[in-house]
Amino acid sequence: MKKHLLTDEAKQDLADIKRYLTREAGARVAKSTMKRIKDAIVFLGDTPGAGHFREDLTDDALKFWSVYSYLIIYDPLAQPIEIARVIHGSRQVSAILSQDD
Repeated sequence: MKKHLLTDEAKQDLADIKRYLTREAGARVAKSTMKRIKDAIVFLGDTPGAGHFREDLTDDALKFWSVYSYLIIYDPLAQPIEIARVIHGSRQVSAILSQDD
């Protein structure tokens, strides 16, 4: 049984990240970065307590885990855990999360 679920927004985030990295940094960097992100998602499914809360970004009970400059944002209480978004840390994370509510 899968220990994580990706929202439609998270799936789109991953597709956007892959497309951006392929265009800006090349296929090798995109592939390597996507593997690190996907490995982290599997890790979070196995270890739902990992990460930390960010009250400065959201009041929701979401946890954050970073891979390079990307934030994996997930609900650790969902069964399986729900990956809500995967967002670059330089973006307006709190505004993006507010729009998702």
